[in-house]
Amino acid sequence: VANLSGMEVANASLYDGSTAMAEGVLMATRVTRRNKAVISGGVHPHYVKATETVVHAVGVETEALTAAVDAEDAVIAAIDKDTACVVVQTPNVFGTATDVTKIAEAAHAAGALLIVVVTEAVSMGLLKSPGEMGADIVAAEGQSIGNALNFGGPYIGLFATREKLLRQTPGRYCGETVDADGRRGFVLTLSTREQHIRRDKATSNICTNSGLCCLAFTIHMSLLGETGLRQMALLNHEKAVATRDALAAIPGVEVLTPRFFNEFAVKLPKNAAEVVQTLADNGILAGVPYSRLAPEAGLDDVLLVAATETTLDADIKILAGALAKVLAA
Repeated sequence: VANLSGMEVANASLYDGSTAMAEGVLMATRVTRRNKAVISGGVHPHYVKATETVVHAVGVETEALTAAVDAEDAVIAAIDKDTACVVVQTPNVFGTATDVTKIAEAAHAAGALLIVVVTEAVSMGLLKSPGEMGADIVAAEGQSIGNALNFGGPYIGLFATREKLLRQTPGRYCGETVDADGRRGFVLTLSTREQHIRRDKATSNICTNSGLCCLAFTIHMSLLGETGLRQMALLNHEKAVATRDALAAIPGVEVLTPRFFNEFAVKLPKNAAEVVQTLADNGILAGVPYSRLAPEAGLDDVLLVAATETTLDADIKILAGALAKVLAA
C-alpha cells in the first residue's frame, strides 16, 4: 500500500474508503491544530456525508464545494489560513484524473495538509501516485483488488501517510522485530487507539478492521505483482476508452470527463435515472445516474459509466446500441 500510494508508511487497514477519509480529516486537525477541512466538489458525495457524520461530533468544520467535473481551481481558491486540510479525489466521482501537484503546493503554502482519496485502487497501477503529487495522507478503497462487492460491504480502507506524521495515524501498524531466539517476527505496534491508551490521548476509536478483506487484498496483490497490476490497469483504461468512444458517437450524448482512468461522466438529452431504469428493465446495466448519489446537485442528466478488465467488446456494443435506441425514442 505504501508503494502504491507513494507514501512512506501504511497502517494495518481501516473499515473502508469513506471512513478512512474521515480519519484523515481528524488526523489533519490534530497535526495542524486547525479546525476546517476543504472538500473538493469532485469527492464522492457518500464519502463527503460519511466524513461529515464522523467529524462534526468533535466540532470539525467542513466546507464541501459545489460538485464539479474538474474542481482544481475552486479548491485552490477555497484554501485559507484556517484550513487544516484539503481533501481531493482522483480519479474523482466524475472519473476525472487530476495531477493535484498545484493543489498540494497551495495547501502547503497555507500550512495545510493534502488528503488524496482514491476510490478505485487499481488506478494506482497506472496513474502517478498521490505521494509523487505531494499528498500528506492517502485514504483509499481497496475493494476492487481481491474483494467482491458484497452488497455494500465489508470493504477495506487503505491508509498511508508520511513517516513524520506516523504517531498521529489512526489504527495500528505492523512492525518487524526479532524474538528471544533472534528469529524474525511481526507485531502490531504504535496502537494509539482507545483500548490501549488513555482515551483523551487516542488518535482513533477504531476497534478492528475487515481482516479477511485485508487478507484477500494482500493475496490478490501478491499474485498480480507490479507487472500484473499495471496490465490490469491498462486493460481497465483501454475498455473505458472504447466505451467512451462508442457512447460519444450517439447523437445527443456529451462526454463531460476530460481525463479518466476507467470511469467517466456523460450528459444525456434525457433524465439519466429514467434512462437507466428503462435499460435495466431490458437487462442492461447502463451505469449510475449522478442524481442517485447527490439528488440535490441538480445534475439529473448526468450518467456515470465504468468499464473494467471484465468488460467485453460485445458488452460495449450492446450498451451503445441500447442507449441510442432509448434516446431516439
